[in-house]
Amino acid sequence: MSVSVEPFVGEIGLVGFNFPPRGWAICNGQLLSISSNTALFSLLGTTYGGDGRVTFGLPNLQGSTPIGFGQGPGLSNRVLGEIAGTTSVTILQNEMPAHTHALGAGLKTGAPPTTANAVASLPATATGTDLLYADTASSTAYMAPLAVNLDTQTSILGGNQPHNNMQPYLTVLIVIAFQGIFPQRQ
Repeated sequence: MSVSVEPFVGEIGLVGFNFPPRGWAICNGQLLSISSNTALFSLLGTTYGGDGRVTFGLPNLQGSTPIGFGQGPGLSNRVLGEIAGTTSVTILQNEMPAHTHALGAGLKTGAPPTTANAVASLPATATGTDLLYADTASSTAYMAPLAVNLDTQTSILGGNQPHNNMQPYLTVLIVIAFQGIFPQRQ
């Protein structure tokens, strides 16, 4: 979607520059005067904020992904102006799958390591190109239980630090038309 030549009042658009075109405002949650923007207020009301007597709010789409209102099959019902989601999540121990089996590993033929640390960590029996570890069902060597069993040590769960939960994004400016054609209901 892009900004129209003659937009509908209340139309949302995306622009690839850092200012709103004439007749448009940035969707950043700002409060506007009702008396100066009666057409836009008649469409938005106080859905996005404001007191409804003197001011009303524009949608705040900074760092958000707009979605349509309503309910699709198997989806939650979404209402206009609803805010949901989070930019980061902390995964707790009870949300992680438990690994209670041993993990076998053996040497596998491959390219030699390129760092001194990798060479120093090889077992003394490694020779020539036997330099990579691989999982194997017939292995007699097993990794330490703490390497695969998260129930035995909580410090390896990420230290209760949140991870980024944002989907891939492209930064654009989201704007709303406050001048243009007033949309008619069918």
